Amino acid sequence: MESGSQQYLLSSIPNDTNITVRHLESLYPDFKIDVPKEQALLKEHDRIIFQFPLYWYSSPALLKKWQDDVLTDGFAYGKKGKALTGKEFGLVLTIGVKKEEYQPGGREAFSIDELTKPYQALALKTKMIFLKSLPIFQFSYLTETQKMALLIRYQQYLTREKDDSLEAREKWFIQELQMTDLSKLNEGDQFILEQTVEFIEENRDTIDELKMLLDQMN
Repeated sequence: MESGSQQYLLSSIPNDTNITVRHLESLYPDFKIDVPKEQALLKEHDRIIFQFPLYWYSSPALLKKWQDDVLTDGFAYGKKGKALTGKEFGLVLTIGVKKEEYQPGGREAFSIDELTKPYQALALKTKMIFLKSLPIFQFSYLTETQKMALLIRYQQYLTREKDDSLEAREKWFIQELQMTDLSKLNEGDQFILEQTVEFIEENRDTIDELKMLLDQMN
């Protein structure tokens, strides 16, 4: 991934989360993959994310070699290959072209969903659950507000349960806000955070009450 977006995204990951980052270029500059180590880590985690720049409609060569070496018959697939069964698998893609170009009639002609079919097939073969990809288009052109919105989507993609309902998003957001170290915030920011949590919780109560009324009417 381009260094700017890579650093920006990875720096947003809280230190107290159960997330393991494996930067392959730093770990294996000689392309010699520690297969037992990588397979052991895969077993320990419930969600596997490939994060890379989409270049010539594919991943960097080192990630491709990692797949060839690590996702072997008897481990990832085949009669005895059950290690990845039931795990979630997703893609975070940085893309240097406008979103509008990835559609019929656009310069690239195909959608991201179409271009990631090989990874969807990988998930199917290894019996993983494929998550809808998180494409990041033209990161360097994003405004600060857009970058902050991206961070929230990114952290949700890494840590939120596979439930895209409004209630699930609210619970995730409240949990993340409540985990924030208030001692590192000034009084104004602390007040905003506390009011945000209170506002979300109050609105959830209102929605639940309306739902109960609708259920009684039906």
